[in-house]
Amino acid sequence: MTLRQSALAVQAHAYAVYSNFKVGAAVQSKSGTIYVGCNVENASYPLGTCAEAGAIAAMVAAGESEIMAVYVVTDDPIPATPCGGCRQRLAEFGASDVVVTMGSSANENEKSMTLAELLPSAFLLQSAGGDDEC
Repeated sequence: MTLRQSALAVQAHAYAVYSNFKVGAAVQSKSGTIYVGCNVENASYPLGTCAEAGAIAAMVAAGESEIMAVYVVTDDPIPATPCGGCRQRLAEFGASDVVVTMGSSANENEKSMTLAELLPSAFLLQSAGGDDEC
């Protein structure tokens, strides 16, 4: 199953009763395994979980910690980028040249960007030494 197929399959399970904005995400780890996640909303809106966060959590729970590729899908005909928080989450586990492909389940539209393009000034563990400006 491809990253797109995996993201589309899990998107069907999204719990988006408040926004009706279903998101599916698939991350491919260094081992080649694909982990998936979907958004899960909550009546206390900030307590919901993004699809990307779910996929990353599944990867980490399986004992892996390096993302090699990402696919995020929504129903929007124009591919949507990950939110700011998820951009940072992805940057925590992926190199700056990791490609994030955003797609639409409504059509074949896709857009690809690297993590560096999505989040050019990510907070990174190696920059914790104080050399970077805030």
